[in-house]
Amino acid sequence: MNEAMMIAGMALVTFSIRYVMFAMAGRIRFPLWLKQALTFVPPVVLGAIIAPLILMPEGVLDISFANPYFWAALVAAGIGFWRQHLLTTIVVGLVSFVLLKWMMS
Repeated sequence: MNEAMMIAGMALVTFSIRYVMFAMAGRIRFPLWLKQALTFVPPVVLGAIIAPLILMPEGVLDISFANPYFWAALVAAGIGFWRQHLLTTIVVGLVSFVLLKWMMS
């Protein structure tokens, strides 16, 4: 019984928070400076997720020539800036990571 009440309470809280945001969506107008600032949120969040994976693959900071994650990320970033094509960037990044990992092991 306690588990069911807990799940129902969590569902109610989650639904309430989201419903309030959807109900108020058309009524709230953000100032221009806040709209412009919010455009930076997705790249910053993505960087915050990816940077530790690249720079700390074993849990400690590894900025060395023996870190294949770092070099594959540089290759993928270069291809991404050059080609501007997501699938190409992903494929080249994965292939370069596999090759670097194989060569460095």
